[in-house]
Amino acid sequence: MPIIALDTPDNSARALAERFWSTLADWSVAASDADKGSDMLPTIVAASVTMVAMVIREATEADATACAEIYAPYVTDTVISFETEPPNPDEMAERIAKAQRAHAWLVLEDDEGRVAGYAYGGSFSGRPSYRWSCEVSIYLELGRRRTGGGRALYQALLDTLAARGFRNFCAGMVLPNDASAGLHRALGFEPVGTYRRIGYKHGAWRDVAWVQLCLPEPDGVPVEPR
Repeated sequence: MPIIALDTPDNSARALAERFWSTLADWSVAASDADKGSDMLPTIVAASVTMVAMVIREATEADATACAEIYAPYVTDTVISFETEPPNPDEMAERIAKAQRAHAWLVLEDDEGRVAGYAYGGSFSGRPSYRWSCEVSIYLELGRRRTGGGRALYQALLDTLAARGFRNFCAGMVLPNDASAGLHRALGFEPVGTYRRIGYKHGAWRDVAWVQLCLPEPDGVPVEPR
């Protein structure tokens, strides 16, 4: 699914979408009402209130080096990731390909076309009854100033996964992490519990809090993820 991020002082994705459809004629792009529901059409998201141009798109294996470079300092310099050895670009490419096959992996490009962050979904558990549930993660360049791109990227990921039929999204965060807690809270995630002293890194035991977002589901058997 192509995803386009546009700059606007209005951070409402719905408002952006409405303006997009209202100006399609000016762009000479034909689309039927049925096409508007297609998951192959662009998703419009607001990237920044400061007019910083950003693009959100599906990742490819060619993005592996950039994603590996973004992720490496989280592994080596922080407790945000419980990995201890950063994956190399080849391993990152494998992770991207695996996520793309069954879930999603998106990247955020800055105004120079450089990958500045990524977000992805993966299986919450391999057991069949969990198949409508995902674990989701997001990583932005450390030290990057806030422009709204991270929230737009994460929302685009959730929208992409929902379009594939996933209904529950879970995320873990090592405590303390006020920025991550605030982002998840803003997107509607609710706390579900904390694992105490569950991991040991950088000389101390670490707690991990979990949050969850459940989409409304009509009665009956849910549609199978695709």
